[in-house]
Amino acid sequence: MDIPVYLFAGFLDGGKTTFINGILQDGFAREDRTLLICCEEGAEEYNPRALDNVTVVTVEEEAELTRDFLKRCEKKHRPRQVLMEFNGMWSLGRLYQEALPDNWVLYQIMTMVEAATFDVYAKNLGQLMMEKLTNADMIVFNRCNEELCAALRQRNLKMVNRRANIYLENADGTSEDYADGTVCPFDLDQDVIEIPDNDFGVWYVDVMENPERYDGKAIRAKTVVCHLPQYPGEVILGRFAMTCCEADITFLGMVARGDGFDAYESRSWADVTGVVRLENHKAYQGETGPVLTVTALGPADKPGQEVLTF
Repeated sequence: MDIPVYLFAGFLDGGKTTFINGILQDGFAREDRTLLICCEEGAEEYNPRALDNVTVVTVEEEAELTRDFLKRCEKKHRPRQVLMEFNGMWSLGRLYQEALPDNWVLYQIMTMVEAATFDVYAKNLGQLMMEKLTNADMIVFNRCNEELCAALRQRNLKMVNRRANIYLENADGTSEDYADGTVCPFDLDQDVIEIPDNDFGVWYVDVMENPERYDGKAIRAKTVVCHLPQYPGEVILGRFAMTCCEADITFLGMVARGDGFDAYESRSWADVTGVVRLENHKAYQGETGPVLTVTALGPADKPGQEVLTF
């Protein structure tokens, strides 16, 4: 029998236990036998009045979290579902590859981050922080204020994980959708929308999240040219971006077509002007996405900051 696993990730004091208590209080975890695996004990405790039908097992060392251990827990407690409060200093990769039994199905990963300490963790524990963000289905930044909300929006977190739902939980208990889509970062009334070098990542996320905004719009940007054999007669134009550290460099690209690209080798720089059209293209796995029809093309020098940072 498959057992759904709901994983709560994030660092100490990020709000994981508080979030779990809300789930316990709402009754979701009390409807059927639930195993709650606690891998990190902070100042907050589980609400004892909400633990009926819930068995709590504490794991203090990462080495204890093995497939054999979890199978023994399954045999002893016979859970129908598992909640796991994961230790922020432990590797999700090891959990996937070595610890989870085959019939334990990871249904959802929820990452909780204290907004005020996000920069500190991102700078000092970048790889551990990034895996918690990039693997998440939902990300919640807790204890926000107006200043922190503005700073988080400027960081363009959708570049890190486009599929996750991201929420900003304010200190007063209200919540905001990070990707509310109400503000466009560029002036769409221009005849040609100029994309500044340092804002290419901002534009890329916006055109991927809100492609209808740019359908039929002309844009100009300095990009890297990439030739791929699977797209004959077309190229991929974009920029390399470092989301957190050097290990997390990725290419942010979109499909383009037009004359003159044969003169440009892969990884060469070009000054490109073109019109965005929405098309159903195999690069977007059968979905509709932006394709750039190039109207003007010329060589370009590398910008001062060659790799974008988030």
